[in-house]
Amino acid sequence: MDCKHFSFCQLICLLIFNNVLADTKGPLVTLQSGSLRGSYVNVKGVDTAVHTYLGLPFAQPPVGPLRLAPPVPIDLWEGERDATQQPPMCMQERKISQDLLEQNSMHMDVPQVSEDCLYLNIYTPATSTVDSKLPVMVWIHGGSFVIGSASSSDGSALAAYQDVVLVAVQYRLGILGFFSTGDEQAPGNLGLQDQVAALRWVQENIQSFGGDPGSVTIFGESAGGTSVSLLLLSPMSSGLFHRAIAQSGTANMKHLVNPNQFPVAQIVANMSGCDITDSKTIKKCMMQLTDEEMAKLIVQARTIRFMLSIDGQLLTKSAEEYLENHEVHKVPFMTGVTNQEFGWVLPNMLAPPGWVEGMDRDQIMNLISFFYLKPTEQKMKELIVEEYLGKGEDRVANRDIGLEVIGDILLTIPTIQVANYHRDAGVPVYLYELQESPAY
Repeated sequence: MDCKHFSFCQLICLLIFNNVLADTKGPLVTLQSGSLRGSYVNVKGVDTAVHTYLGLPFAQPPVGPLRLAPPVPIDLWEGERDATQQPPMCMQERKISQDLLEQNSMHMDVPQVSEDCLYLNIYTPATSTVDSKLPVMVWIHGGSFVIGSASSSDGSALAAYQDVVLVAVQYRLGILGFFSTGDEQAPGNLGLQDQVAALRWVQENIQSFGGDPGSVTIFGESAGGTSVSLLLLSPMSSGLFHRAIAQSGTANMKHLVNPNQFPVAQIVANMSGCDITDSKTIKKCMMQLTDEEMAKLIVQARTIRFMLSIDGQLLTKSAEEYLENHEVHKVPFMTGVTNQEFGWVLPNMLAPPGWVEGMDRDQIMNLISFFYLKPTEQKMKELIVEEYLGKGEDRVANRDIGLEVIGDILLTIPTIQVANYHRDAGVPVYLYELQESPAY
């Protein structure tokens, strides 16, 4: 072989090697903010692989002066950013997530926690291009606004089977996401504002992943479903999505908003040794806590429920006012519940001794009393027990009906009410019930 032919063969081999190396390194996408290197994932039952991009920042890290502040748009970065590893979870009790996985016999790695957590994951069919204009689905995780992460849901199967671009977002939780002094110092709802920031990022960047920014569906479960329902009301999220699915969570659930946040802020601040004289002093002290002190405070305050606020930006009035005035985003809306919704509450939180063998009528009445505390609601409790139990002579039947009552009070009735409000506002509404038998 002469030198000329040998050089040609070398060139061909080099080109082939470079292509193989590029595939090995994973897919590359370039955004206005910088380049991202993802990875390939194969999904059982389909020939098409999925491109995954993990840990994409959609806002600046909410640390230092940005702690307890609204999300700030991401800065540009130089070079190629690795997008092959799960991002850290937002600050929470990591052990709770580990225990939940263990209880459900699920085996997966639980990421570490960090205040630097405003990231999202993207899963897109490998065949997609910037011109594909695939439907986009944005997943908002649940977890009572205190636990959860983008890594808890793998979107590769949905992307492969349904030919969609799946985006899973993270948002600040607990103290860092929903702490409020009830005034301009700490208005609250930062976790929801993080979700809005993620949706803005999707509008600006999703086409680079093969998605259509004009066809975005937001969907979520539990606290994620509640978030979806709230985003349908908030003026901040107008135009950022085009369909919505709220699974087992609504904006009008009982005790979702606290109209008097300052006493709660004082309790939390006192736990961390802060001066609780006024809201300005409280916020200044909370801003100065170290990462370790904040992590300790999150554990200390585990029994405190950080509720939503009428913050004047994300929510300018109560959800009920929005709904009653039909002030909702005019997009198709699906919502629903599962069989024995909140059935886990009884065995895990409210169970009287011997409840497994059955419950009598008085025990059911006491159970309902937890949700109707006002003296004026006594008659309502009696009517509910009469409607559901009748004479209530079968203790096992009473037990099962007790689970049903909890689910109806906490979620089924609010879900039907929200569906009716959206229907009356003139938008397409779809209501479902998942009737799978519970596992307990």
